[in-house]
Amino acid sequence: MKYLLVGLGNIGPEYAHTRHNIGFMVLDYLAKKHDTSFDSGRHVFVTEIKTKGRSFTLIKPTTYMNLSGKAVSHWLSTLKIPATQMLVITDDLALPYGKLRMRAKGSAGGHNGLKHIEETLGTTEYPRLRFGVDAQFSKGRQVDYVLSPFNPDEQIELPTLIEKAAEMSISFGTIGLERTMNFYNTK
Repeated sequence: MKYLLVGLGNIGPEYAHTRHNIGFMVLDYLAKKHDTSFDSGRHVFVTEIKTKGRSFTLIKPTTYMNLSGKAVSHWLSTLKIPATQMLVITDDLALPYGKLRMRAKGSAGGHNGLKHIEETLGTTEYPRLRFGVDAQFSKGRQVDYVLSPFNPDEQIELPTLIEKAAEMSISFGTIGLERTMNFYNTK
């Protein structure tokens, strides 16, 4: 079985450790854990890992967040993987910091990366893993907030949360969406 893991984020060193790049951070963790690195591919940085009899293609779109659907559409088509075997990992302002929630489908919730994926694929029916980054910003400062680094207190717990998100991503492919949601979303 083949799966596509999509980490949303923006390329460039100025975005590397920002809240909006949590998807990239989770995939970077997985690549390092499986002793592989990313290569340039069409619209993405890409690598592949194999674990527990499953093959996972990891992609980090290079199209910037607002055009993520372009990369997703290309790779789903190229790999001949249905959207149900893709997991999009993204930040979520609506969840408290560190809350991880996997869903089979859902709305973009104001997230431009998810919005573009939905527009490009023509559906909201694809699994996603939302990583809570909280909403600690004043009116009109949302963009500055998501494009800023995690604060020192958040950074203490961040490695553990990234590891858990990576574990959930692999679980999605190995034990399935429903069982993964039942196990992790309740904790």
